[in-house]
Amino acid sequence: MKHVQTRARRAGAALAAVLTWAGLLAGASGCSSDGISKGIGEAFGKPRSPEDVIHVSPDDNTKGVRPEEPLLVRVPSGRLESVKVVRSQDAEESPVPGRISDDGLSWKPDGTRLALAAKYTVDAVALDGSGHRSARHTMFTTAVPDERFIGYVTPEDRSVVGTGMIVSLEFNREIENRAAVERAIHVRARPAAEIRAHWFGDGRVDFRPERYWKPGTKVTVELRLRDVEASPGVYGLQSRTFSFTVGRSQTSLVDARAHTMEVRRDGSLIATVPITAGAPKTTTYNGKMVVTEMLEVTRMNSRTVGFGGEYNIPDVPHAMRLTDSGTFLHGNYWAPDAFGNANVSHGCVGLRDVKGGSSDTPAGWFFDRSLIGDVIEVVHSKDKSVAPDNGLGGWNMGWKEWKRGGAVK
Repeated sequence: MKHVQTRARRAGAALAAVLTWAGLLAGASGCSSDGISKGIGEAFGKPRSPEDVIHVSPDDNTKGVRPEEPLLVRVPSGRLESVKVVRSQDAEESPVPGRISDDGLSWKPDGTRLALAAKYTVDAVALDGSGHRSARHTMFTTAVPDERFIGYVTPEDRSVVGTGMIVSLEFNREIENRAAVERAIHVRARPAAEIRAHWFGDGRVDFRPERYWKPGTKVTVELRLRDVEASPGVYGLQSRTFSFTVGRSQTSLVDARAHTMEVRRDGSLIATVPITAGAPKTTTYNGKMVVTEMLEVTRMNSRTVGFGGEYNIPDVPHAMRLTDSGTFLHGNYWAPDAFGNANVSHGCVGLRDVKGGSSDTPAGWFFDRSLIGDVIEVVHSKDKSVAPDNGLGGWNMGWKEWKRGGAVK
């Protein structure tokens, strides 16, 4: 009987001890069963889940994230040990640079906006307030825009051009936020030169220095238009760099009254060529025009430039485009008596040539020694000056006026 009482007293003491321990834990963590479980877990050193320790925004597996939403990794206590973020876009992966704050509680990227149509993966390691290490892997994808814009660039990549070349971009969408687009286009020269932008309407921006480029200059054009918002909901697509080299200096002066063209290399006169310019009713523009296209032979039809059926010549030789509106300097074999004597063209500048073209004629000689980007200036014509946006006519605008046309002041 005494043995039975002893066992009962021991069992009661043990039960009281368990109840007392549970009561202490409940008092420390609250009266709910969750509180008891949490208290027991913490008492025995059980770490919290990675989601509780490391908070990542945007949330894991979020789709269609807008570019202005913040990317942030943080811990409520403890410290971040490492954060690695990778952006996957157009089948290419690149790390996203950023830094952990001095207190170790957060990480932010160096950039301010997310890329569009991209997948981001985040890998973070942190120590919580109790010294337990946690690792978390998350991912999210950004929105794919419905509309994109691109810029068509002049001149071509790796080309050798004349000293009058102007960098010109024409866009396939109207640009409302010109300043943002202009800031995303970087034109640099070596040797250095001040290069400024000028907008012609909502669809074109040109870049040039104050004076013609120096021969031998290397110009680099960097387009950072990718994800730039040009108009509401319209984002850029291009992210590329191209360059061109400025060749020798050649400028030509066409005197419509004297019917001559003086050709200069590096400032020295190398030839005076007889020409024919626009007839009294179809005069040639005055001003500086830049060669933008060179064709060994081309068809010229008066109906394509606003005239009637005055001409349709299928084989015009040695044609060099000077304006978008249709002004050319070209070979002429059908008016042999006009050169140096009379102006008979429909606005173009003609040089003597033969049918089929020949390098031995003035037109062939000049064509073989010309580059896209060379400047041809017309004087003493009874016409107005060519518009700055007609071809690459920006050299007809003074430097102060040119700079006023930029969106970034």
